[in-house]
Amino acid sequence: MEITKKKILVFPCGSEIGLEIHRSLKYSTHFRLIGGSSVNDHGQFIYEQYIGDIPFHNAPNFINILKKIIIDHEIDAIYPSMDAVAETLKNNEYFLNCLIIGSSAETTSVCASKKLTYQKLSAIIPTPQIYPFLTQVKAYPIFIKPDIGYGSRNVFLAKNESSAQSFLNDKVDTSSFLLCEYLSGDEYTIDCFTDRHGGLRFVGARKRARISNGISVNTIQTNEYQDLFNGYAEEINATIELRGAWFFQMKLDQNQKPKLLEIAARLGGSSSLFRAQGINFALLSAFDAFDIDIKILKNKYDIELDRALSSCYKHSIEYSSIYIDLDDTLIVNNCINLQAISFIFQSINENKRVILITRHKEDLDATLKKHRLDNLFDEIIHLQKGEKKSAYITNADAIFIDDSFAERLDVSNNCNIPTFDCSMIEIFS
Repeated sequence: MEITKKKILVFPCGSEIGLEIHRSLKYSTHFRLIGGSSVNDHGQFIYEQYIGDIPFHNAPNFINILKKIIIDHEIDAIYPSMDAVAETLKNNEYFLNCLIIGSSAETTSVCASKKLTYQKLSAIIPTPQIYPFLTQVKAYPIFIKPDIGYGSRNVFLAKNESSAQSFLNDKVDTSSFLLCEYLSGDEYTIDCFTDRHGGLRFVGARKRARISNGISVNTIQTNEYQDLFNGYAEEINATIELRGAWFFQMKLDQNQKPKLLEIAARLGGSSSLFRAQGINFALLSAFDAFDIDIKILKNKYDIELDRALSSCYKHSIEYSSIYIDLDDTLIVNNCINLQAISFIFQSINENKRVILITRHKEDLDATLKKHRLDNLFDEIIHLQKGEKKSAYITNADAIFIDDSFAERLDVSNNCNIPTFDCSMIEIFS
């Protein structure tokens, strides 16, 4: 019997967290994802079902329009991917009559404000020294950051009083900024999970080895300060009512003492390091939100995460058949071209015909069997007398993939269909 999947709206779906939620849940047999955004961002390329032009969370009509979306699309839960959005949604959870995945509005509010976080936890966890006024700063440099913000936006490292004053002079509300002790050492993120019973089920620390725009683009699991970080996680969990995935960040001061930077009542974008070891924070949070008991299984191997920009494409190509070459296209350096084979199976899923067209000089059946490609194609065209490939392409709504420019030029000129080399296959993924 087919399982009825719970529909989860991820909003905003194109943020780093929204994209990680998609990576975490896209294969789940229990949940179906719908992406939603206020602006057309990368989410529209990633989510199979996408709702655009949702008002910003602080717009006057946001809640009423969102409620209509929930009803029209039969949404079972919303997974907010930004702190401010989570706070708005939690405050309106009753009116929306829809489950909001994450911690309470009060907890989200505390975590969203670094000032409130420090006030709440400074008695139990070391926090940076905060200076109320520039005149009280004891030593430079200092780090100026907004009380509410993320991703290193609007931050400034002031090396002296004049540069600090110059930075603040450009701000409308200087009271919304914190004048902090500068922490010069290594930075750590401690990813955690708390279940609906308040039990702290997982604590894992990772070093933020390389940071770009406030995002950890290279991170590695670490046992440094393990007992200390575990203890701090327990203290935070006992002080603030958290639920689901959350994390806190710490940075070493000049004496190599970790001090708290922030707490977030959501998963971290680079917490995928632990997902690769079996700790799927988004999936665990979704199960827990629906009051389903969870279990934790973490594989024991070392792993490092490095992130870079990747590309997705929209195109206007319509086709029902794929003609693809073998040598140096589907098989490259005596190995299967993984991107090409993935595209073939994607095409099979879409009920498109896949035709192999090749000049392979050896025993074709043996080669296909060796590489486990036998019984894969709808048709095989084996050219052995120098015939033009274009003469055998009979479908007008086809595409042609071949490493050879001469072959692509021939097909393009004579068949008038799109042609691709191996580097171009990515536009279909």
